[in-house]
This record gives sequence, C-alpha cells and structure tokens, in this order.
Amino acid sequence: MPSLVPLASVPPHFVDELLDAAFEPERRTRTAYRIREGADFLPALSFAALDDEQYLVGSIQLWPIALTDPQGRAHPLIMVGPVAVLPAHQGEGYGKALMAAALGAIDPAAPLTQVLIGDASYYARFGFVEAPRGWQCPGPWDPARLLVRGGTGNLPAEGMLGPWVTAGSASLAN
Repeated sequence: MPSLVPLASVPPHFVDELLDAAFEPERRTRTAYRIREGADFLPALSFAALDDEQYLVGSIQLWPIALTDPQGRAHPLIMVGPVAVLPAHQGEGYGKALMAAALGAIDPAAPLTQVLIGDASYYARFGFVEAPRGWQCPGPWDPARLLVRGGTGNLPAEGMLGPWVTAGSASLAN
C-alpha cells in the first residue's frame, strides 16, 4: 500500500534523483531555487510518497521564506514546493496526497501565508489564488503563476520574495 513518510527519513540523494527525473537537472536554475536559496526545508511540513514496494515516487518540501517590503522589513511566509512525482506515477494521486499532508501539517493556530510558483488551475483546489501583483521574485517568473494561500491581508502589497534570514543568518528551520 502506498504511504507517506517524513521527507527527512529519505536519503537526500534519492530525493535529488527524484527531482531530476521529475524536473530535469536544470531545475536548480529556476527562480524558486533563488527564492529559498540558503534555507533548509521544514522537516515537519515536508513528506515523501512511497509506492507499494516502498520505492520513492514523490516528494514535497516546504521552506521558510520572506516577503521583504520596500522599507526592508521581512515578513515570514512558507514556500510550497517543489511538489514532485516520478513521470511514470503522475496522475495516480500522489501529488494530491502530498499537498494534503503538507498543508494539513501547518498549525492552524499559527498559520503563515503559503506561496508557490505553479499552475493556478491545479493549485486552486488547495485554496491557492494569484499573489498580489506588487510581489516580485529574484529572477524570471510569470506573475500569473505566483500563487498564495492563507490570505495576504496583513502583508504588504509590494515586496521581494527571498529566503527567510534573520540577523546572524539563522533560518526558521534551525
């Protein structure tokens, strides 16, 4: 029976192989990697999907990032992704299960807005909508693919997305 396990329990090289198979090695040049550069994924919110034979077929990682407003103040967010499923297993429900597990693990008593770069028609089922047009990314991106979940009412209408870094360069994941 397929199962979900904490991503931290999977050797990192298996996750890298999965990501390369799902997105090709050029994935590392994408804007999403620049947004979370230097951060560690959040272990409590990141999962792996195993098939019936207990082989890794999918993964999801969530990351601490920030929206830095024009005054230089960093507002914490959670970046969702990559959500990866081996091409041979796409369409079997692994992606939906991974999304449900990761988003369900976010404590509703202390929610942070989640952001991702992806297909709006797919991620709308999870409550994602287009991000404010004033939000910027460090690299090329399609504004229609920058999506948020959890509301933006307390966040600035303008800012740059990047890794969450505090004074001393410690991330939320540490």
